[in-house]
Amino acid sequence: MADAAIIGEQIEDDEVQEILKTGTDLRQYAAQIEKEFKEVENRSIDDYIKESQNIANLHNQIGNTSNILERMESMLMDIQDALNNISTEITSLQKKSVSMSVQLTNRQSIRAQISQFIEDMAVPEEMVACIMDSPVTEKDFMGHLNELNHKLNLMKELNFKDSKSSQDVSDVLQKLKIKAMSKLRLYLMEQIYKFRKPMANYQIPQNAMLKYKFFFEFILSNERAVAQEICNEYVDTMSKIYYSYFKSYSTRLGTLKFEEAVSKDDLMGLDDSVPRSIFSKTSSLKNKSTVFSIGDRGEVLNQQLEAPIIVPHAQQKFRYAYEALFRSEQYALVDNACREYLFVTDFFIVRGPQAQELFNQIMGKTTALLIKNLELYVQDCYDTIALFLCIQLCFRYQLMCHKRCVPALDKYWDNLHAVIWPRFEQVFRMNIQSIQDCDPTKFPKETGPHYITRRYAEFSAAIVGITENFPNELVSHMLLELQEEVKCFMLRMAAIFTTRKEQLIYLINNYDLVLGVLMERTRDNSKEAEAFRELLSTRSAEYVEEILAPHLGGIIQFVKDCEQMRDKEQTEELKRQERRSLQLVANFSANWKKSLEELNREVFLSFPSLLTGSQLLQLALAQLVQYYHKFYKLLTPNARAQLVNIHVIMIEVKKYKSNF
Repeated sequence: MADAAIIGEQIEDDEVQEILKTGTDLRQYAAQIEKEFKEVENRSIDDYIKESQNIANLHNQIGNTSNILERMESMLMDIQDALNNISTEITSLQKKSVSMSVQLTNRQSIRAQISQFIEDMAVPEEMVACIMDSPVTEKDFMGHLNELNHKLNLMKELNFKDSKSSQDVSDVLQKLKIKAMSKLRLYLMEQIYKFRKPMANYQIPQNAMLKYKFFFEFILSNERAVAQEICNEYVDTMSKIYYSYFKSYSTRLGTLKFEEAVSKDDLMGLDDSVPRSIFSKTSSLKNKSTVFSIGDRGEVLNQQLEAPIIVPHAQQKFRYAYEALFRSEQYALVDNACREYLFVTDFFIVRGPQAQELFNQIMGKTTALLIKNLELYVQDCYDTIALFLCIQLCFRYQLMCHKRCVPALDKYWDNLHAVIWPRFEQVFRMNIQSIQDCDPTKFPKETGPHYITRRYAEFSAAIVGITENFPNELVSHMLLELQEEVKCFMLRMAAIFTTRKEQLIYLINNYDLVLGVLMERTRDNSKEAEAFRELLSTRSAEYVEEILAPHLGGIIQFVKDCEQMRDKEQTEELKRQERRSLQLVANFSANWKKSLEELNREVFLSFPSLLTGSQLLQLALAQLVQYYHKFYKLLTPNARAQLVNIHVIMIEVKKYKSNF
């Protein structure tokens, strides 16, 4: 409104300004305007008079319309009230529906529980008849027994809660339990008594018991005294069976052992030629070297490890080493003990310490018997290889038990180790001491391999071969002690020879024997083989120098002297050696073929091994050629012209090349 007033004022001001510009009289102008207003007013009144009837009709219509709208408003208010009432009713119905749904859900839930409870508490006539009359091995009996067990467990739970509903069926369930317990106890006792029959295969009743292992579970959960009675009866029966079987088996195995046993007279360093007392036992072995060689005895750790056990009555014509009998006995124990442990844990539902205790009750007397038998053998045993094979068998069978998930024999293996290891170490050290006590002067003066060396080589190869997969620090240490003692013995034996060449021949023959046996029976890179390979190489080089000395001694000394002068830059002194060199050239040219023949003959006469002799001869010839080259370089042109050509020498040397 304020904006319109401002605009109107601006228009009037514009008109006034326009009038003032034209010079019109304002009064006259105002009168004219007034007159125009009157005319417009009169025309408007005439128009209203003309339209009065229409206006009256419009007024009447508006009134009628207002009445209609009032009636419609009243009707709408009534409808709104009706809708409000309907909404209230719907809300009420909805609440009733939710309440009824909750009630229905609760009733359905409790109905299922009550139905299950009634079903659990009810004792069907069919179940009663089956428990009372059917044999326990029938399929229906097992099903009803499971159902009875469930009802008994439920009754225990209800009794704990002081529920009165359990009293209705308590007597019936108790009577059924007593009847079922009686039948189950009788059945299981019958199966256990079957073990006691002579020549019975106890695996058959064991398998039958495992098939119905729920019987014991039922007894255990409902009457522990009866379960303990069954368990005690089984333990007592199986303990006696295993003890009787292994006692008999061990006794019969003992009859298959070699009658010739290794004794204290079969130590490595003892002389075969020493006379025995008439009161001493006969020789342990016809060939004492077999005491220290393993031969095929090591097969008990490989192909024979899981071979069928020895059947004494079927093998009466054969005789076995102790380790073979030990393997058969221990494998029989492993097989039976593993099966027994798995049966006990499965049937009697025991684990951990309880399973171990139950297993010990069954197998304890048997394992004690086997340990005692081993102690009796070990206390007089001097067979180091047999003892070591038994130790390795224990390691392997313990690993086998672990693969079968049977830790129950771990203590037994520890006890066996505790019996064997001290004796093994004692006998091992007795062998070392026997070599240390050897008197070299009592042995024949021969440059060939010594029989003590051969014994050591065979024994060392046997022990090293066995321990390749199961190394042991104590064994490695004792092997090193034995090796050092044998090397000292070889040096003491070599000292009885007067010449250095004979000493070297003796050492090379013995080193070569040891190295050959070790490389044949063990890995080429074993510590023992490396040690003797180095010794053989050193002594071979020294021997080559010794045998070359009679034939090339002058040339060798000349080369050494001249090289020393050259190093000291004694040029004048070198020039004075020409006369000496001419004599050496003349001597060499006259005798070199003869020297090669004598070298060849001497080497092959000194070494029984053709391969060793050939290698040493080739080494000597190579050294001869090397000295020739050095000698040639030190000669004057005049002396060189008189020296035999190297090509001639090489052609002759090739004639002695061996095919070994």
